[in-house]
Formats: sequence, C-alpha cells, structure tokens
Amino acid sequence: MIPIAKPTIGKEEEKAVIKIIRSGKLVQGEKVEEFEKKFARYCGAKFAVATDNGTSALIVALTSVGVGPGDEVITTPLSFIATTNAIVFTGAKPVFVDIDPDTFNIDPELVERAITKKTKAILPVHLYGLMADMESINKIAKKHNRIVIEDSAQAHGAEIRGKRAGSWGLAACFSFYPSKNMTTSEGGMITTNSKQLAEACKLIRNQGMGNQYQYKRIGYNFRMTNIEAAIGVEQLKKLEKMNRARAKNAVYLNKKFADTKGVVTPKVPKNYRHVYHQYTLKIDDNYSLSRDKLLTKLRKNGVDARIYYPKLLSDEPFFKQYDRGELNIAKSIHRQILSLPIHPSLTRQDLDKIVEVVNET
Repeated sequence: MIPIAKPTIGKEEEKAVIKIIRSGKLVQGEKVEEFEKKFARYCGAKFAVATDNGTSALIVALTSVGVGPGDEVITTPLSFIATTNAIVFTGAKPVFVDIDPDTFNIDPELVERAITKKTKAILPVHLYGLMADMESINKIAKKHNRIVIEDSAQAHGAEIRGKRAGSWGLAACFSFYPSKNMTTSEGGMITTNSKQLAEACKLIRNQGMGNQYQYKRIGYNFRMTNIEAAIGVEQLKKLEKMNRARAKNAVYLNKKFADTKGVVTPKVPKNYRHVYHQYTLKIDDNYSLSRDKLLTKLRKNGVDARIYYPKLLSDEPFFKQYDRGELNIAKSIHRQILSLPIHPSLTRQDLDKIVEVVNET
C-alpha cells in the first residue's frame, strides 16, 4: 500500500533524541527554547511558543486573546475537528461560513457578512497547505477591529507574496503530527509578533506559572518535551527540501491529470506558495466513476487515498446546536474531494501507479 503520509525521519533525528535522553533533561527546557526561536525565525515572526500538540496551540492562542463564553469565532466548516473543538473549549460559539470553490478555503466576503457585535475573532484555516486569502481577511479584521488567528496546522512554509504562514495573524497555530510537512511526533507551536501575547501563551501552557509555584493565572499542562523539540530542530532543517519534493510531485501529477475528464487538480492563486500537505482533487460528474467508487478502486489497487473531510464540521452532532449559514459550496465540494499521496518519500513508480489507477477507465 502506498501510504497517504509518511514522516521523513533520519539519523539526524535519532542522534538528537539519543543526546537528549542521555542528558536526562527530558521535559521542556533549552531545546524547546532553541526550537521556538528557530521556528519563529523561519515563519518571519518575532516569537514562538511550543505546545504538546496543535489542538493545545489553538486553545492557548484563543484563550490568550480573551476568547470565552458569549463570544463568537468565525471559521470554516471544512477542516479537522480540532479547529472547532478549540473554539468550543473556550466557551465561545463557532460561526461557520462557506468556502471558495477553487481553493476550498474560507470565503472572505462571507466572513465580513458574518461579523456581529459578538464576534471576537476570525479563525481561517490554511487547508491542505494552501493559505486562505489573508490579505482580504486582515483588511476585514482591521476594518471591524477583530482578532485574526491563523490555523496553520497544514501550512508549514506556505506563502502569499513571500510572506509565510505564521506571520499574518495576531497569532498562528501549527501542528507537528506525523502526517504534517514536518513532525516532532506530537507537538504544536504558536507564532506571534506580540511579546505580551507570547508571554500569556507561555503562562497558559504551563499551569499559569511564572517562577516555580508562583501562579499568575489559571493554566494547563500543554508543554512540549525536549525530546520532541530535538526532533523538531532537525526536521526544520529539512522542511524546505521536503516541501520542494511535495511540490515536484504535485507538478508531475497535475501534468498527468491535465487531460483526465472529471478530475480537477489543485488551483493555486497567483503569488501563493502551496506546500501540499495534501494533494486534493475534485472529482466531478464528468469522471467515469463517482468519487466514492474511485476511492474504493484506489485502495483496492494499493493506493491509500483519503477524504479530508467526509463530513462538514457544521454537520457533526456536537456542533449542530450552533447557527449555520447556507454553506452550499462546502456541502457540494466535500462530496467531491479526494486526497492522494504526495509526501516526499514517493518514488516515480509510486506516482505512476497512482496515475494509472486514476486514469484507467
């Protein structure tokens, strides 16, 4: 089976982890600080705060800006459930708005229409490795004096006009789960240009504690370990190379599917850099099979294709209590999308096998 994702782990990560284990300094410490500084620099942000996973990063970031009961947070219905879970855990209400039919990301025009007196923040998701329209979203947020927090869990290294994900919002949140463009095994990161926000995030992730046993607020235990950070430092060195490999694979697949009826390859707006966390096709009515039948065919032929995501967040039982817009585009698109393997470990033989199964009629 050609896997949908595969972390690229080498001897460098092994040596770094062994060094930490032998040092005995396993919990959050100097290696975490090193990783934070290097990751902030990579994103073009002044500060970074590491957490134990991407969901924690979202909860900490939202909490740090004061999102809580009675507030609304505008977001997309097409994302992993962590995006909405984080909003609900703060006590706030998620407000879902529809997506752009080409990029699958949140539609800025609809974001502006959804703003109310209760809106505290806008939480766009950079889905599949392509950034949401942050230029438009930031203009809207500035006009209405609202906070923007980027869900960058799938967008390590993605760019608009050379400006990277993680440097557009008041804060941004990343995940380092093994399927992501880089990994720490588990782990998350918050980036920001605000020293005040960074300090608040550090307190929240560490039981609200400043100096030992001196508590400044209520907090959580959301700390990253030195072991995870050691992996992260080495992975960050490889990230650009791995992203280029993903992009190269995408160019190859795009070319092979260019004349395939009913297969719509990923669209990348001008001046955007897509880092292809997922390579997601749209299978429309002109294709010879339904999307679900193609998925079955791919898996029977050894290709671990997936649907990200088979259900809109707005349709999950936990979130049905919240008001939802029409979401007509999202409802249509999520029945057509299909993700194929795109990770750096794929061989040309793997890619050709994927192409053969999709193009076989």
